[in-house]
Amino acid sequence: MLGRVRFVLMVKVARNIAIVLALAAVVVYAPGGGTGSVVVIQAVSIAFLAVIAWFASVMYRQHRVTLYSLGDTRRTWLYVAVGVAILTLSATSRLFASGAGVLVWFVLIGAAAYTVIAIVWAARSY
Repeated sequence: MLGRVRFVLMVKVARNIAIVLALAAVVVYAPGGGTGSVVVIQAVSIAFLAVIAWFASVMYRQHRVTLYSLGDTRRTWLYVAVGVAILTLSATSRLFASGAGVLVWFVLIGAAAYTVIAIVWAARSY
């Protein structure tokens, strides 16, 4: 029984590897395959960002009362910190192009993380 299960699993893995190799061959040898692969990667990236936005909206709706209980000042700082983190992450490739940019990236991410942690800590201390 165990040998059969192992064999079925190996067949599935071999099938998946064959599918990946076939797709790679299509990208390499088909005319316009490289452009097609770029389109597919962009579509997957957009879908991934849409899922992240959906998750963020669900979390916001579930924790709306908690966010409003922070008060205007802390909530503003929280939103600014999240915005700085998002902008910094979106500019990672540009910032990592230079040594000073790497330092700026770490400072911005560190400041945003510290701000979020400080706000959460202060909110839980009551």
